[in-house]
Amino acid sequence: MADRESVRRQMEQDGIRYILTQFVDMYGAAKVKMVPVSSYDDVLDTGAGFAGGALWGMGQGPHSHDMLARIDLDTYTPLPWSDDTARFASDLFVDEVPHDHCPRTNLKQALATAREAGYVFNVGLEPEHFLVTRRSDGAIEIWDPNNLDNLDKACYDYKGISGAMGYLREMMDGLNSLGWGSYQSDHEDANGQYEINFTYSDALTTADRYTFFKMMTSQVAQKYGAIATHMPKPFTDRTGSGAHIHYHLADASSGANVFLDEGDPRGLGLSRLAYNFIGGILAHAPALCAINSPTVNCYKRLQVGAASLRSSASGFIWTPAFVSYGDNNRTQMIRTAGPGHLEDRTISSGCNPYLVLAAYVAAGLDGIAWELEPGEPNLGNLYDLGLEEIQRRGIKLFPQSLDEALDELEEDQVVLESLGAIAPDFVQLKRQEWKDYHRQVSAWEVERYLTLF
Repeated sequence: MADRESVRRQMEQDGIRYILTQFVDMYGAAKVKMVPVSSYDDVLDTGAGFAGGALWGMGQGPHSHDMLARIDLDTYTPLPWSDDTARFASDLFVDEVPHDHCPRTNLKQALATAREAGYVFNVGLEPEHFLVTRRSDGAIEIWDPNNLDNLDKACYDYKGISGAMGYLREMMDGLNSLGWGSYQSDHEDANGQYEINFTYSDALTTADRYTFFKMMTSQVAQKYGAIATHMPKPFTDRTGSGAHIHYHLADASSGANVFLDEGDPRGLGLSRLAYNFIGGILAHAPALCAINSPTVNCYKRLQVGAASLRSSASGFIWTPAFVSYGDNNRTQMIRTAGPGHLEDRTISSGCNPYLVLAAYVAAGLDGIAWELEPGEPNLGNLYDLGLEEIQRRGIKLFPQSLDEALDELEEDQVVLESLGAIAPDFVQLKRQEWKDYHRQVSAWEVERYLTLF
């Protein structure tokens, strides 16, 4: 762990003049105060003060005492796009007590429970996002400086990625200057959609890094005349963006991957403990959906049946909408990407990673505690099966709207309790979001109904 004086010396060496004390709100959006480096001791010992009632889901009103963000020394992150400024992720305190509505504190508590059981939760993440621009009428279109990113199947296309190579290089260079091990980037399935990968770490570090990654994309994209958006489904006819998580549990003492079993009779390289963890995730998947896909827009990428076929020009939505697991098979919710290595492909780019990982590890540990069995893996292409056959096989569907997912969440005590004191505010805020959405008149409605009657 970093100590006060070593970080102070590092900041002096790096020429840091300003500090961003950063935390996230209910949505996972980064919130900051900028302070001069001379206030380093203050934001470490006391914290930068915030009015929590000014933000969504922080459990405070206009009368509440200050919410103080105290920096975590282990998260020292010089900004690659600003030579004299560094960011620290922060934990929130009120009246000297850890604030129970702090998503980061809530995740730390969930990971402490896992460590008490003997495990560390290691997570990697695939941060898909779009680069877009706004037209004069306010509508968005893909950022395509060379007018070459126009294929229906745009994934990996050289001409499509060529215009974004400056952006991608600058992002990867910046991430690697921080020691994150950024090892590849690519053009994703949709036009204007990209992914930049970096090495996995423990769940808290990965959540902190994903938050910073979003901050960084917004700043670097501006230099190229683009807007970086992590909105899950910005275009009706293009694949949506996910934040697929790759994960395993490690032994807290030795660091060994306890999901790994080369002698697995099912041939997937998974231990019995891994199967129990999967069993917990599948059992709680409908409720997890409310946290993994927490916005109205998220459900535009989780559709099943005919609706899914119209939502991607490439022919595939790449987002499993069924509660299932399988081998190295991208039509499943949980893909066995390799021995001892699981991937959940349903997580939305619009998620709060701190809430997602807290709920996820709680659901998996519940599966271990109750020795839940996930059944046999699905080895075929779920996209080829009709809805009737899916249901005949007893495979559950994901909720098809935020409203349905919230119903599932309120019935699932394990997942609900994983959010701690945040749970009531989360449900209330998301119920209101659903109501607000249905009060809006969309362009689709005007086009369809204006002269119909």
